[in-house]
Amino acid sequence: MRNWSVGGGILFQGNNILMVNNSRRGGRTDWSTPGGVIDDGETVIEGLTREVREETGLAVTGWSALAYTVSVKAPDMDWDLKVEVHLANGHEGEIVIDDPDGIVIAAEWVDTKDLPGLLNGQQPWLSEPLLEFIDKEVEPGHAFAYCVSGRDINTLDVRRL
Repeated sequence: MRNWSVGGGILFQGNNILMVNNSRRGGRTDWSTPGGVIDDGETVIEGLTREVREETGLAVTGWSALAYTVSVKAPDMDWDLKVEVHLANGHEGEIVIDDPDGIVIAAEWVDTKDLPGLLNGQQPWLSEPLLEFIDKEVEPGHAFAYCVSGRDINTLDVRRL
């Protein structure tokens, strides 16, 4: 079983939220908040701060509350994902894409009213928690959980628990 611990960051600039476009296997792309895998020996906040800087060039000056968590179990693909998404309370710098992993191919400030269209068709564990948090449908710190069945990315059965 492959286990991933991931940090995600929500950064605002007025009514705009920072989103990154990620290049995936098979030529697919998806949009998410910046963040990534937490390295051994890092706290989530340390790894998240590093990931945001690597992916966007922005330096987060502080993190406030935990926005939400996401747990995804995919037994057919032999992986388990745990995500902590935190809300930034400030940032400095200009957007510069220099992702050492080569995954992030773009970063944009997106008006929150445009998020549903941008996230249409994304995996539910990426889109639903963010949209529900932004729309204040859940309290900060809410835990989302999903179970994924199948092995083909185009035909997965994703159930929200």
